[in-house]
Amino acid sequence: MKPLFIQYAKCGTCIKARKWLEAHNIAFDTRDIITQNPTEPELGSWLRDSSLPVQKFFNTSGLKYKELNLKDKVKTTPEDQLLALLASDGKLVKRPVLVFSDRVLVGFKEEEWAKTLL
Repeated sequence: MKPLFIQYAKCGTCIKARKWLEAHNIAFDTRDIITQNPTEPELGSWLRDSSLPVQKFFNTSGLKYKELNLKDKVKTTPEDQLLALLASDGKLVKRPVLVFSDRVLVGFKEEEWAKTLL
């Protein structure tokens, strides 16, 4: 099964990650995070499969994150409320997200992707 590459087409990091996948001949399906926003159940599943805290799923450099003043709120808000918030707007989600049947990579770190995929 091909991994699902969830991206925002204008995101520089997503473009870099896509080029990296293509350069390494890794086949993938794509999904736009803005037009097909992740759902709460999806996010919950990704959270489990990534072994990351929910805070790592936030796009901390995004305008919406700053607009909502989430820097301190994500530290104290319950996980279920944070998942609902992430599901409300795809731009709040750190990207790209690479979803496999049993694991999830959030953000693009070339070394981590190479270790996992190559």
